[in-house]
Amino acid sequence: MIRLGAFVEKMILFQRSKIITGLAGVCTLLAALAWLVQSRPAMAQTPVDLEIVLAVDASGSVDNNEFALQLGGIAAGLRDPAVHKAILSGPNQRIAVNLLVWAESRFPKDTTGWMLIASTEDAERAARRIETFPRTQTGGTGLGDGVAHAIRSFDSNAFDGLRQVVDVSGDGRETTPRDFTVTVPEARAMAIARGVVINGLAILTDDPDLLDYYQSHLQVGTGSFVLSATGYQDFAEAMRRKLLREIQYRPKVGRANVLRRDLHGHLSD
Repeated sequence: MIRLGAFVEKMILFQRSKIITGLAGVCTLLAALAWLVQSRPAMAQTPVDLEIVLAVDASGSVDNNEFALQLGGIAAGLRDPAVHKAILSGPNQRIAVNLLVWAESRFPKDTTGWMLIASTEDAERAARRIETFPRTQTGGTGLGDGVAHAIRSFDSNAFDGLRQVVDVSGDGRETTPRDFTVTVPEARAMAIARGVVINGLAILTDDPDLLDYYQSHLQVGTGSFVLSATGYQDFAEAMRRKLLREIQYRPKVGRANVLRRDLHGHLSD
């Protein structure tokens, strides 16, 4: 198969040699490129019940111990027998997980890469990978940019999920960006356009009203919800409950699952 770059170069030389100008020449080139892209074989994708990005806050308000507690809480959740049972509850009996660490919007995001979990052994490997993941992020709370990167990561994986979820955990609101970047409203609009669900785990250590902020500005999608942890020491149990709700397969029965909010702002089935 002719490489794309070489093909484009040959087409351009051909157009120049014929002295073709204007819209007709451009349309010819675009049509040829479209044919080339369509002729390439599609990449086979593994069907899964859920594709989930665990988007973890590593901004300046999160110290190294608190960051480790977040990763440790996720790892503990993946080791939980009830979570293992939830993974096997869907028709494909497997999920795909990607850890994404975000902070300052100007900085590249760090990820573990996508991991397939279809067994207890898979879950243990993913847990070890996550709990030992190094931290390189700090700075401002670039929440919207982190979510946007999480959403885009679905485009490049090798999985075809029945659901796509971004699971955001953090302890602060988006800080005012110093440069052009994707903000929370724009990231939320991306999720709506792509049918991606955004759930949240608000850590209330520094902002007791963060739960309301996540519910009003971040949460979106059918069945979406936000839970809270009063501090980092409570994170592991909150994450375990969150993973259970996100992973548990719930077949559609004519209407979306309805979530009820209790007096404390928490959501329940």
